[in-house]
Amino acid sequence: MGNGVSFQCSCDQTLNHIFRWFCGKGYIRNLKKNLTALKREMEDLKAIKDEVQNRVSREEIRHQQRLEAVQVWLTRVDSIDLQIKDLLSTCPVQHQKLCLCGLCSKNVCSSYSFGKRVFLLLEDVKKLNSESNFEVVTKPAPISEVEKRFTQPTIGQEKMLETAWNRLMEDGVEIMGLHGMGGVGKTTLFHKIHNKFAEIPGRFDVVIWIVVSQGAEISKLQEDIAKKLHLWDEVWKDKTESVNAADIHNVLQRKRFVLMLDDIWDKVDLQALGVPIPTRENGCKVAFTTRSREVCGRMGDHKPVEVQCLGPKEAWELFKNKVGDNTLRRDPVIVELARKVAEKCGGLPLALNVIGEVMASKTMVQEWEDAIDVLTTSAAEFPDVKNKILPILKYSYDSLVDENIKTCFLYCALFPEDFNIGMEKLIDYWICEGFIGDYSVIKRARNKGYTMLGTLIRANLLTEVGKTSVVMHDVVREMALWIASDFGKQKENFVVRAGVGLHEIPEIKDWGAVRRMSLMKNNIKEITCGSKCSELTTLFLEENQLKNLSGEFIRCMQKLVVLDLSLNRNLNELPEQISELASLQYLDLSSTSIEQLPVGFHELKNLTHLNLSYTSICSVGAISKLSSLRILKLRGSNVHADVSLVKELQLLEHLQVLTITISTEMGLEQILDDERLANCITELGISDFQQKAFNIERLANCITDLEISDFQQKAFNISLLTSMENLRLLMVKNSHVTEINTNLMCIENKTDSSDLHNPKIPCFTNLSTVYITSCHSIKDLTWLLFAPNLVFLRISDSREVEEIINKEKATNLTGITPFQKLEFFSVEKLPKLESIYWSPLPFPLLKHIFAYCCPKLRKLPLNATSVPLVDEFKIEMDSQETELEWEDEDTKNRFLPSIKRLLVYGI
Repeated sequence: MGNGVSFQCSCDQTLNHIFRWFCGKGYIRNLKKNLTALKREMEDLKAIKDEVQNRVSREEIRHQQRLEAVQVWLTRVDSIDLQIKDLLSTCPVQHQKLCLCGLCSKNVCSSYSFGKRVFLLLEDVKKLNSESNFEVVTKPAPISEVEKRFTQPTIGQEKMLETAWNRLMEDGVEIMGLHGMGGVGKTTLFHKIHNKFAEIPGRFDVVIWIVVSQGAEISKLQEDIAKKLHLWDEVWKDKTESVNAADIHNVLQRKRFVLMLDDIWDKVDLQALGVPIPTRENGCKVAFTTRSREVCGRMGDHKPVEVQCLGPKEAWELFKNKVGDNTLRRDPVIVELARKVAEKCGGLPLALNVIGEVMASKTMVQEWEDAIDVLTTSAAEFPDVKNKILPILKYSYDSLVDENIKTCFLYCALFPEDFNIGMEKLIDYWICEGFIGDYSVIKRARNKGYTMLGTLIRANLLTEVGKTSVVMHDVVREMALWIASDFGKQKENFVVRAGVGLHEIPEIKDWGAVRRMSLMKNNIKEITCGSKCSELTTLFLEENQLKNLSGEFIRCMQKLVVLDLSLNRNLNELPEQISELASLQYLDLSSTSIEQLPVGFHELKNLTHLNLSYTSICSVGAISKLSSLRILKLRGSNVHADVSLVKELQLLEHLQVLTITISTEMGLEQILDDERLANCITELGISDFQQKAFNIERLANCITDLEISDFQQKAFNISLLTSMENLRLLMVKNSHVTEINTNLMCIENKTDSSDLHNPKIPCFTNLSTVYITSCHSIKDLTWLLFAPNLVFLRISDSREVEEIINKEKATNLTGITPFQKLEFFSVEKLPKLESIYWSPLPFPLLKHIFAYCCPKLRKLPLNATSVPLVDEFKIEMDSQETELEWEDEDTKNRFLPSIKRLLVYGI
């Protein structure tokens, strides 16, 4: 019996213990009440969290740094929010388990566990709510120390550094690009800009330097940024680019940062990196260096800073520094030779440094003379040029994705050093060589050529000179020649001896290997030798002193495509063998003394481009047999448009470009009667129309260049030209001219004359070049007010010209400021000229004023602010007994150093 009682007591105690364990704290009994409280407390907590987060965000915009305690609290709130969302997702299931009005459960263990979890989360939420009373949420950001990058001492970059730094720090400039050719010193300048941030502590929270280079991947750039931001660890590389971008963005959006990207070759996607877009509001900056101006535009900087080569003075200082005084003091002759060597570097810091170091140990005059010889004839053979200079420049060439553009670039090396290459002529070469593609329409082909040329300019492989020419830097040219000769292995593949003073054809070991040859701008008088240039496709012989060109020399050139003999003024005949050049497409005989074409000339069935401008040729009979001809230039020759010539031209069904001189009314009518032929004329010379007024309106749309000459008995009316919207060049010589009546024009139009785009107002919108010579009836050229884009103006030998712009005539033309695009201004032999303009003018682009034999011209229209870049500006004037008059003393002090006096030898 006793044992039975003992068991009963033990069983009751156990059940009682279990009941208290499950229900003692009311996890099940109070579940519904606790859930309601949890939801309410969490809503309050989230509202408080939003307020705190907004406070933090507002202050972080002002570049404050959030407190660590605040960040921990926000993180805990986010964490518990996720836990509660997870818990509430199972709530309906738990409610179904309750019974006895919520006092018990069908599954006691499950409900107890769930109820306990609700209770504990409620306690945590209450605690977080109690901790949310932050008096401050941020603190001043710590001053980020910019670790200075090592830089070599530099010479001549001080002004460029100031320009670049001021632009980067300018309000409203969020993205800045530095562009320039390889080796010009972009990275060195970038280092100096980086180090200047150390001088302004507190302005930015972090300065990040990243080297991008060709082919850089987003993941590698993200890793470099992460290391700077202390985000990188062993698991970083295992995360995706998008996750890493989010991590970077989360940090940088709270900082005022500077991101410096060195050596980019294509657009860097900031969003893909995780870098916030810099704005005026966030005060952040992105700067980069590149060799491509096009990349600058893609990155968003449309006014990038160009890093240019050093000027002669700075280049010499850098070169001297590399060579050292010890060497230069050895012999005064060495100093002069050293200057010549430095000049060969073209101001390129990379070349000045490398070649200067090589020459530092050269103490004999003969060594310096030899260096000049090597740099002149084959610079790639100079020590270290092939290893340390050309490969660096070659990266720009390698970045050209189109093989035809690469070929076009190498073609530019055929021209002499520092030679201004005419854009249109260069493109016409390319078209005939087949680099452009198969275009049947010349205009489309030229447009494509300009696009390719633009690519080379934006890659800083060519430099624009004005609007019509490009130039190739000497060292870039050496790189092109090195590549064209298969890196020096096939030197006779690409023979270039342009502008080196040759008096005869150079010795060539293997004529059969020659593909392209340029001997232009030399002193070669005759070519009598034979050759076996069976593979030659290009031959430049222009601007020599040729009198005799042997037929034997060109007989074997059956693959010759381009032959340029222009500017050989003593060359008066062509060998008959030229008619055997079956592949010839381009022939330029302009500015020679050629009087007639060979008998068999019409056999050149593939000839597409023929230039006979300014030759002595009187007749081009049977020209119609050149059935492939697309471009024919006759302007300035003795071939004028007459009935027989027009009939021949009408048979040239592929002709698209014609330049010609017209001197008779009948010739004009013949051309105007053929609309196709009239539309071909791009350059026109008109001469001595005596019988009736000249009507040019039907030719207005196509003419770009116009030459007016010998209008003596009947005046030529300039007003007739106002319909020529595409006119770019105007030359008027030896003519009586009737000008535009500006007063009448204003009365007729009754409109604001400052609106140069008003179609009712005569306006030479595209006119950029004007030559006026031997026009003795002109007293002023006030009509130039209607040429807003004038770049080049030359007026000479016109004895009645008293002023350029007449104040009285310009009175009604309010709002017009002349010469805003003018770069070159020349007045010569104008004995009555007293005034250019009655008051000082701004000349934003003016580089050169030339005044010769203008004894009454005492004052130029300048004040101290007229020309912004005075270092690049010069004034050339002949010696006068009286000094110039200046607007004020400041103007005199600014421009007096720019004047170069010319000697008058006679008028």
